[in-house]
Amino acid sequence: MAHTIHVDVVSAEESIFSGEAEFVALPGEAGELGIYPKHAPLITRIKPGAVRIKVAGQSEEVFVFVAGGILEVQPNTVTVLADTAIRGADLDEAKATEAKKLAEEALVNRESKIDYAKAQIELATAIAQLAAIQKLRNRR
Repeated sequence: MAHTIHVDVVSAEESIFSGEAEFVALPGEAGELGIYPKHAPLITRIKPGAVRIKVAGQSEEVFVFVAGGILEVQPNTVTVLADTAIRGADLDEAKATEAKKLAEEALVNRESKIDYAKAQIELATAIAQLAAIQKLRNRR
């Protein structure tokens, strides 16, 4: 039997994934992280992007988009506490494109520093979501 690590991906709304995996990859604050069983303990922030989970006994990876959050790694457990998480199958390219367009317009028509910061975050999230959709499309 392959060595596995328990993985939980949760958002404020629901549990997105819970199960045994051989490998997890996700966008950490300092770059892409790859987590295998028996990984050293770690806590870090994650950036908007794709979480790829190689489920034990399956050839296809599970794909989840996260809009940032916190990652906790223990030797036998990985927990992703996401601000927002969307299953790969539920990603909507049209919605992400519209969100990107609205954020870009907000950056041009800003009325305050707060609006500008919010628009920058929304733009980064929309761009990351579109990149995740493209990655998922290339894997199929």
